[in-house]
Amino acid sequence: MLPLANTGVLRRQSIDLPLLIVALLLTAFGIAMVYSAGQVDAPSRAVTHAWERQLGWFGAAMLTTWIVTRSSVRLIEWCAWPLYALSVALLVLVLFIGTGAGTAASVKGWIAIGGVRIGQPAELAKIATTLMLAKVLAAQRDEARSLVDLWKPLLVVGVPWLLVMKQPDLGTGMVFIGICFAMLFWAGVQWPLLLMLASPGISLILAFSTGVWGAWFLVLVALVLWYRPYLTEGVVVVVANVVTGVVAPILWDGLKPYQRKRLLVFLDPSIDPQNSGYHVTQSKVAIGSGGLFGQGFTHGAQKRLGYVPERHTDFIFSVVGEELGFIGVGVALSLFLALLLRSTRVASRAPDAFPSLVAFGLVAAWLVHVLVNVGMTLGLMPVTGIPLPFFSYGGSFLLVSWLAVAVLLRISAEGRGQADALGL
Repeated sequence: MLPLANTGVLRRQSIDLPLLIVALLLTAFGIAMVYSAGQVDAPSRAVTHAWERQLGWFGAAMLTTWIVTRSSVRLIEWCAWPLYALSVALLVLVLFIGTGAGTAASVKGWIAIGGVRIGQPAELAKIATTLMLAKVLAAQRDEARSLVDLWKPLLVVGVPWLLVMKQPDLGTGMVFIGICFAMLFWAGVQWPLLLMLASPGISLILAFSTGVWGAWFLVLVALVLWYRPYLTEGVVVVVANVVTGVVAPILWDGLKPYQRKRLLVFLDPSIDPQNSGYHVTQSKVAIGSGGLFGQGFTHGAQKRLGYVPERHTDFIFSVVGEELGFIGVGVALSLFLALLLRSTRVASRAPDAFPSLVAFGLVAAWLVHVLVNVGMTLGLMPVTGIPLPFFSYGGSFLLVSWLAVAVLLRISAEGRGQADALGL
């Protein structure tokens, strides 16, 4: 318990200026690129004025940030369960009334009223799941020694993940997996246990090559023998990997032709450059043409001619590369790195387990978004329709991104305030 004379310090915390400034710079950079994306030879009203709508959403985000930073971490923790329940309910609802958009036109991910998309429940679910998972992990006092001990956190993540995959939205599903494993790691779960948990998924991915899968299976068996889990648990892990290795070719045969083509195009976009591989091919051409300094703000040729697809949303990084070149890309990625490092510092200096886990979970979500989106534009990741934080046009996504910033600012303020009160 803090002395009464020092409790006032907790109410006068200074704001985390480095975190706030980096988030503002990313947002300003993003809105500028959304504006540039609309400057084309054959303009579309929806894209040309997208930056104005994004600016309006930024105003709403600032109001939300102010409200959240006036609250407390304990209030945020109390809201974890209601937000989680609401997000799950919306994810169920969107399966029945949801619509698609952009590169995710076949995904039932947006709620629309009167034909106007008002938001993606999956974006709220990322924040809500992070809060709920942090609450569950913070309440566990004993160290997890088996996979069975992880059933509660896996259930928390598994429910929204299954609903998102039902849409189906692979990109967002990857974000949930990243949040789950990152927070389990931050909570102190040992790496062999995490590897065994991930092993069936790894087997499914590596099953495209019998030799590669066989080498991985031998490594897994060696890990199980070394870690010595409960006999039943070890057998289940090994059997699950054998099953996924056997089932993978069957699943491939069961895919529809267009689904197979998407996976093949990911490996080699040139096999279908005019259809499934068009997005990646044009994106790589645009980024490659930027060179060191780029073609100039608003002057990208590929963009102006309309060759860059979804240039204001999922492929906005292609516009950055084409118009601002390697220098612009370097600045953007440096800002993201600064955001992630500063947020990780907030997690490490949080006053207790719950806010620390929340902060690290938000770091993981941003990291997955950046890696997948940038990798997608470079042809290193499959096209999944996942946006780039603070850059891609999208009201609900920008609002949720700033909600995450607000939570981090609140956690940082209380962590620094407590440290000051204790004389640290």
